Amino acid sequence: MTGGAILLRKELLESWRTMRLPIVAGLFLLVGLTSPLLAKFLPEIIKAATGDQLPSIPIPTPVAADAVTQTWKNLAQFGAFAAIVLAMGAVATERDRGTAAFVLSKTVSRGAFIAAKVVAIGAILGLCTALAVAVAWIYTAILFEPPTVTGWIALAFLAWLGLCAWAALTFLGSTVTGSTAAAAGIGFGALLLLSIGSAIPNVGRLLPGGLAGPAVALASGLPVDAGDVIIPVVSTMVLIAAAIGVAAWSFGRQEL
Repeated sequence: MTGGAILLRKELLESWRTMRLPIVAGLFLLVGLTSPLLAKFLPEIIKAATGDQLPSIPIPTPVAADAVTQTWKNLAQFGAFAAIVLAMGAVATERDRGTAAFVLSKTVSRGAFIAAKVVAIGAILGLCTALAVAVAWIYTAILFEPPTVTGWIALAFLAWLGLCAWAALTFLGSTVTGSTAAAAGIGFGALLLLSIGSAIPNVGRLLPGGLAGPAVALASGLPVDAGDVIIPVVSTMVLIAAAIGVAAWSFGRQEL
C-alpha cells in the first residue's frame, strides 16, 4: 500500500492540530477520574439526596468491583460516542472537500488511504482508553485497594476492542454513504440495535456487548472461562474486519 506511513503521520498530526485527540483524551481522562469516585461516594450521594425517605433500604458498602463496573459503563457509553464522532467524517468529509481526490491523484493507493485512517482511529482510541483505565486504576487503588494489574490490562484491551467495533461500523457508513450525518446515524443506530441484541441469551456473547462480562470479571479478579472471553473477542474482531473490508471494497469502486 503505497504512501501508507506518510498518510498515517498526516492523520495523526491532523487529529492533534484539529483538537480531536486532545478533546477525546480529555473526555477519557474525565471518565478515568470520575468512575471510581462515583462508585465510592454514590451511597453517600443517595443518602444525602433522599434523606429519611428510604430508611429501610440497605445500601451496600462500595468495593473495588463497583469501581470496575462503573469504569466499564462509562467507557462503554462515552467511549462509544467518541468512537462514532471520530469515524463519522473520516472519509465523507475528505470526499466533500475534495481532499481525497487530491491525495489519491498522487502516488497513493486507495488501500493505503483507508488503512491510514483505520489505524489512526484505532491508535487514538487505544491511547485514550489506556489513559482512562490507568487513571481509574490509580484512583481505585487509592479509594479501595490496589486491584489486579493484569485484569485491568485485559479490561483496557476489551474496552478498546468494543470501541473499535462502533468506530468500524461508523467508518463503513462514512465510506459507503459519503455523508457525515448518515454515518453518524448508522453508528448510533448500530450501537442501539446491537446493545439491545446483547440482552438476548446466547446472542449477546457474539456481539461487542458480550465483552462486558469477562472484562469486568477479569478486572475484579474473578475466574473466567476461556470460552467466555474468546467467543466475544473473535466475533467482535470478525465484525470489525468485515466492516473495514466492505468499506475498502466500496471505496475502491467509487468515483471521486
